[in-house]
Amino acid sequence: MVKRSKRLKKAIESYKAEIEKHFNKLDDDMKEQNEKLARYHIKEIDKSLIASLERKISLLGANEEDTELVERYRDRLKDYMKKLGVEE
Repeated sequence: MVKRSKRLKKAIESYKAEIEKHFNKLDDDMKEQNEKLARYHIKEIDKSLIASLERKISLLGANEEDTELVERYRDRLKDYMKKLGVEE
């Protein structure tokens, strides 16, 4: 069980880093006014990365800090979606 929780923690940290990387790319796309790539990054963050992060957190046993982090990611993503005029 210890190995499993250790692997889950590593996976969670990896997803956090990947989400931040996509948010940085999204910032760059917004500055360059490249809507197609910005929409891609929004979908990638929302459908793939945040969903996977939530699954890993639930397998590990969600603590309040991690659930708040996921909510902050979702709120941040909603702000970008509003800027682009993308519907949820």
